[in-house]
Amino acid sequence: MRARRLALAAPAAALLLLPCAAPVGHAATVLDGDGECTYPAPQIKGTPWSLQRVLLDQLWQYGRGEGVKVAVIDTGVDNRNPQLRQAVDTRDGEDLIDPKGDGTDDTVGHGTEVAGIIAARPASGTGFVGIAPQATIIPIRQNDDQGHGDTKTLAKAVDDAVRDGARVINISQDVANPLTPDPVLGAAVRHALDSDVVVVAAAGNDGSGGKLNTTYPAAYPGVLAVGASDRDDERADFSQAGSFVGVAAPGVDMVSTVPLGGQCADNGTSFSAPYVAAVAALVRAKHPGWTAGQVVAQIEQTADRVDPGRNDFIGWGVVDPVRALTDDARPIDHPVPDQRSAATGERVRPAALTLGETPQQRAERTATYALGAAVVLVAAIAGGTVVVRDARRRRTSR
Repeated sequence: MRARRLALAAPAAALLLLPCAAPVGHAATVLDGDGECTYPAPQIKGTPWSLQRVLLDQLWQYGRGEGVKVAVIDTGVDNRNPQLRQAVDTRDGEDLIDPKGDGTDDTVGHGTEVAGIIAARPASGTGFVGIAPQATIIPIRQNDDQGHGDTKTLAKAVDDAVRDGARVINISQDVANPLTPDPVLGAAVRHALDSDVVVVAAAGNDGSGGKLNTTYPAAYPGVLAVGASDRDDERADFSQAGSFVGVAAPGVDMVSTVPLGGQCADNGTSFSAPYVAAVAALVRAKHPGWTAGQVVAQIEQTADRVDPGRNDFIGWGVVDPVRALTDDARPIDHPVPDQRSAATGERVRPAALTLGETPQQRAERTATYALGAAVVLVAAIAGGTVVVRDARRRRTSR
């Protein structure tokens, strides 16, 4: 089976079709991913780069997300994939498109990929595993490739996730058109936050060129909006920038589970958000007494920064899962700028605005080359001196 996902960065004509499927008065929602996969897919044997950057043994020394429910509001989660069979809670699962379903029908594959990044169990034959591989997934099917999801069903999905005991909610989609104040969706998000639930949402994929925009539900106050970073911990070109972005996380060549079995690689902030949602699950498991706001502040405070504070391109920085779980002596309510960097007055140019290396990186590289050349030159002179000296000694000894 081959499935194609509509992306926020898709041609405008494709996006215009989505609102037509939505009931009058409710904006359609759009899946924030791109790419194409065949289901089932072959196993990807190696360890994905997004996991290679994390010391998993150190990350999991305090637990693997046991006891934490994470609601995945998406296109469903196919638990026929062996890595998700034990991760998905079908009792609390829900299908808002097919009332007879339990949230495990995923004809698109998008939700199955999202869920795998959070809680896929280890399996032989692949190096891929979820960041929180003992967390429990609540699958809520709210959208499909026909754009049947809208702000009304998204609001209901959020409310139902809270009712079913989710401690973290992942939303890897946003509205197709600019959102006017929507009391239904806004109230549902506020209810979740007031119920002490961490709400994580994809920032969107319409950021090419670094242009600023605002997307919902990621931009609602209190929601942890996640942009996408690449292998160099720089903002992925497509990742939406804006004042609402909280952190960034890997979102390029993201390996995850697909329906029926196997894995594939995909791109998008859709797959950055669950990376952070999984870290939130680990923090909640380790610190059950921390509030949702403190969990979010912890993730933002411990992110790998390029500025003393936040910027509109990667927020407070690229998430650091290990530091979020280890630099946690006490809870904080809000992230604060890096005082050491602020004291020097140094500001690193945001990686999002560069196509190559920054001026600082160029200067560092040039200095490194110069130092290397000097070392080689000194070694050559010293080596030549030794050769001449030894030659003289040999002539003298004859």
